[in-house]
Amino acid sequence: MMVTDTIGDYLTRIRNAQLRKKKVVGVPSSKILKAISKILKDEGFIAEYEEVGEKSAPQKSINLTLRYSKEQPVITGLKRVSKPGVRTYVGYRNVPKILGGFGITILSTSKGVMTGKQAREMKIGGEYLCKVW
Repeated sequence: MMVTDTIGDYLTRIRNAQLRKKKVVGVPSSKILKAISKILKDEGFIAEYEEVGEKSAPQKSINLTLRYSKEQPVITGLKRVSKPGVRTYVGYRNVPKILGGFGITILSTSKGVMTGKQAREMKIGGEYLCKVW
């Protein structure tokens, strides 16, 4: 099955896995999804991620180990902002803060995929991919 919005599919798989209280969820692998997974791990939203599959395999996948606190998911919300039909771009001055700093924005910039905080520090804007809280 061909997925046109890989980031939207990625966020939905995480959301559905958390609703079912799954510990590990598998998602198709891509460079941007690996970068988003690294950000989620660095920010403490997921416990671990690893790429699985052989090097010569046409389609690898990423296994995400989700985090829970007192039986509740650490990620309380995920929202896709820039979609394939309507792209959303923000300058570094306009990067929103999520829940007063408790959540993160994820941007795709000319310097790679990064959090909104990193983009503000580096003074670069980009495509506003999603927000996580």
